Amino acid sequence: MIDKLKHQFQSRTATILGSKDVMKSAVMLPLCERHGDAHILFEVRAFTLQSQPGEICFPGGKVDKEDISYADTAKRELCEELGIQVQEIEVIAPLDILVTPFRGIIYPYLGEINKNATLSPNPQEVDSVFTVPLSTLLEMEPETFETNIHFEPGKQFPFNKIPNQSKYNKRTHTFTELFYYYDEHVIWGLTARILHHFLQTIKEAETKG
Repeated sequence: MIDKLKHQFQSRTATILGSKDVMKSAVMLPLCERHGDAHILFEVRAFTLQSQPGEICFPGGKVDKEDISYADTAKRELCEELGIQVQEIEVIAPLDILVTPFRGIIYPYLGEINKNATLSPNPQEVDSVFTVPLSTLLEMEPETFETNIHFEPGKQFPFNKIPNQSKYNKRTHTFTELFYYYDEHVIWGLTARILHHFLQTIKEAETKG
């Protein structure tokens, strides 16, 4: 039996536990060239959307069954939202995967929009776009604020069956939200987390030389 288990588990590839049952999305952190400098492009979500209207985001959305890969999801969503052709966006590399409590698993990618591409944002999804020089973002330090998530079990939760039951009741998890500010724009939430990871990766590489 042990030999059988060895063969079974040594031949499988580990994934994220529970990933089959949660929503999966992919987003693109798009680089572009403006006046000879590297910029990052952001979207302002359409104010008619039911989810997060008017907030700042990167292009992206849910994975479709037809998508060959998560990178293809990110490219497809970017092209649909910004009105460019798929050959006008280059996927450079994957960024770190986000596992979130409310939005499932998010697969971010770093990409580059061709400098000759003409953007034509879809008004049903995008109110407007703006870019920020990468050099400006690298000089910024985000504001940080704590947010609490409370563990609130249902009425029938069997506390009597677990030890230290009192320590689980009203349990709180604290995590940090990041806020970046550029002109009148506020970049926060998952977009800020992806942006911060990207910027920190650049800084760490420069530190190591």
